[in-house]
Amino acid sequence: VGDDFYMTASSFQCIPGLPILHSRDLVNWEIVNYALDRLVPEDFYSKPRHGKGVWAPSMRYHDGEYYIYWGDPDFGIFMVRTTDPCGRWSDPILVREGKGMIDPSPLWDDDGKAYLVNGWAGSRAGFNSVLTVWEMTSDGKSLMGAPVIVFDGNDGVNHTVEGPKFYKRDGYYYIMCPAGGVVDGWQLALRSRSPYGPYESKIVMSTGDSGINGPHQGGWVETAYGENWFINFQDKGLYGRVLHLNPVK
Repeated sequence: VGDDFYMTASSFQCIPGLPILHSRDLVNWEIVNYALDRLVPEDFYSKPRHGKGVWAPSMRYHDGEYYIYWGDPDFGIFMVRTTDPCGRWSDPILVREGKGMIDPSPLWDDDGKAYLVNGWAGSRAGFNSVLTVWEMTSDGKSLMGAPVIVFDGNDGVNHTVEGPKFYKRDGYYYIMCPAGGVVDGWQLALRSRSPYGPYESKIVMSTGDSGINGPHQGGWVETAYGENWFINFQDKGLYGRVLHLNPVK
């Protein structure tokens, strides 16, 4: 937003959750806030729930407000919003109740319509490696109708496709998503003239002969100066998940 960049991250069962990071150059980051001071349902999270809670959030700016969507694999898709990322965020809003819906990413279109893409957790839904798109109310508070499958990674190649991020550039809808698993996967770009597809797919980044595993669950960032960057993480075992920044052509 202007010269300011904001980022958030998975926080699972930890509170405060959804750390808010700020940067002016996409390289140097500082934690400036947390967007979540409680998890719902509170009676469930009153006990330790290791690995549950906030999975893979997506942060977006729309019409003067900042939004964060995340999937709780046991309860559904949630959202919080604010006009000031360094200030008070709203209480969690349950956008869609259900099990297994993870990695949501919203998109507000030019015609006033809104959409959301998400992945699925096999441990809860009974299937995975599938991306679906929903229509969303313009206020971002609820999903409408039934999900439409836009990509199926159960093709013997793109297993474990997940972590989608939704964009629109120059009349095309893009879904950026990793496949192949966190440690050894690759990054796909899906492109279509319609939010519901059909999407053409292309591997846009992979380990190749670099010796650098990943990449995974990246975000496509366009700066105020027209530069395009891809910020993504690499799983380094006991070192955690390390961020990388790559130019986008």
